[in-house]
Amino acid sequence: MVQTRAGIERRLYKIVGIGESTVEELIGEKVLAIPGIELGYCARPGEVDVRIVGESDALTRADAVIKNALGLSIFSVSDETLEELIVKLLTKRNATLAISESCTGGLLAHRITNVPGASNVFVAGYVCYANEAKINMLDVDPDLIAKHGAVSELVARMMADGARGHARSTYAVATTGIAGPTGGSPDKPVGTVYIALASSNETTAKKLFFPSDRETFKQLTAQAAFDLLRRKLIEDQ
Repeated sequence: MVQTRAGIERRLYKIVGIGESTVEELIGEKVLAIPGIELGYCARPGEVDVRIVGESDALTRADAVIKNALGLSIFSVSDETLEELIVKLLTKRNATLAISESCTGGLLAHRITNVPGASNVFVAGYVCYANEAKINMLDVDPDLIAKHGAVSELVARMMADGARGHARSTYAVATTGIAGPTGGSPDKPVGTVYIALASSNETTAKKLFFPSDRETFKQLTAQAAFDLLRRKLIEDQ
């Protein structure tokens, strides 16, 4: 919460995994129905900031509306980034992380290592763009690639398992997808991505679709991967 002019305060909510139009649909009318509240949005790839301004009583009412509507999609109420939160949650659990990336080309590792203290939790990053690298560095079964393609749930799972096994980390995240503009097919169009998360008790994977330019695709995928890990870390607390 930030104090502004006399009697007026400001609050920030950082949201991941929901687009701006959906956020507005979920909270807009209800928040603006509260007298004395100003509401604003700021969107970037994979993230929406919601800001409210008003007197304390009005903010308390708006806060309840926002948290009830958006729940776990709110990852911060400060200027904290998603990667900063990941490092904090890993540190709190005395846990470690490995990352294996294909389509994101090292973006996840880059963002994690921008955070002070990342060396305490981040063990290793593997950028395995070619199929041979996935096979040789992460022990991905070549028969799975031949049968299902490198962009598939099973390959994403094996990438996460391989990274976790080689790095001996608590968790591992993997990304494999089609950034475009070429390389798509009717079954796997440009924008298709699989994100996998390996832990001691399970390996899960999600299929997502981010049709966009290459840079935006990478940013959206990174946000989704970090959000998957964030939710797992909260679940494991």
